[in-house]
Amino acid sequence: MNKVLASAEAAVERIPDGATILMGGFGLCGIPENLIQALHARGTKNLTVISNNAGVDDFGIGILLKARQVTKMISTYVGENKEFERQVLAGQLEVELVPQGTFSERIRAAGAGIGGFFTPTGYGTLVSEGKETRVLDGRPQVLELPLRGDFAFVRAWKGDRVGNLVYRRTARNFNPIMATAAAVTFAEVEHLVAPGQIDPDHVVTPGIFVTHVVQGVRYEKRIERRILREDDPRAGVQRTE
Repeated sequence: MNKVLASAEAAVERIPDGATILMGGFGLCGIPENLIQALHARGTKNLTVISNNAGVDDFGIGILLKARQVTKMISTYVGENKEFERQVLAGQLEVELVPQGTFSERIRAAGAGIGGFFTPTGYGTLVSEGKETRVLDGRPQVLELPLRGDFAFVRAWKGDRVGNLVYRRTARNFNPIMATAAAVTFAEVEHLVAPGQIDPDHVVTPGIFVTHVVQGVRYEKRIERRILREDDPRAGVQRTE
C-alpha cells in the first residue's frame, strides 16, 4: 500500500471549511511547515486548530491567523503571537487554554479510545468551570474529555511509503500522540524512504495511524527566539529581546 500523495497541496484539497485540525510542533520546532503553507494558500476557513502554541506572526499557524482562517484555537501557550493577541482582545478568535500536561493527556486519551480522565490540575480555577469534579483518593479532581481532530498534520524526520514514522530529537514533541487522535492523519516527512528501510525498532508512529504521507520541501526550520549572552560578540546584531 502506497500512502504517498503528490504534494501538500494535494493533501489539503481534502479539508473542508470548519474542520478541526491537530497540528504538531512545540514553538516552531517540528511543525508541519508545508501542510500549513498549503492550507494557507488554499484559503480554507472557519478552522479549529489544536496545537501547543500559535506560531509567530509570520510563520507557522501565525499565517493562518493573519489570514483569518482560524476561528478557534485550543492551546497551552500563545505568548509569541501579537496577531493572536489582537484577535482575542477584539473578540474575533475563540480560545481554549489548557494546561500543557492535561493537553497532551487529552490528546493521548483520544488516540487510545479513553472516554475521559480525572486530574487535580486546574481544580478550583477557571479551567474547571462547568466540568464534573470528584474527590478521588482524598484529592479534588476535574473530569477532562479527549481532544480529537477531523485531521492531524504531523511532521516526521523520516517516513516510508506505508506511513511508518521516525522523529528527530525535540521535533518529536506532540507529533506522535496527535497522529493517533484524528480521523485522517497527514504525515509530512523530511526524508521519504522505501518500506523496509526503517529499522522496526526505530519506528515511533506505526503506519496504521497514518492515512497519507507527503514529502516535505524547502524547510526553513526557524528559531522562534534567539538570545545570546551579553558577552557574545554576535549579541549586538542578533540579540532579540
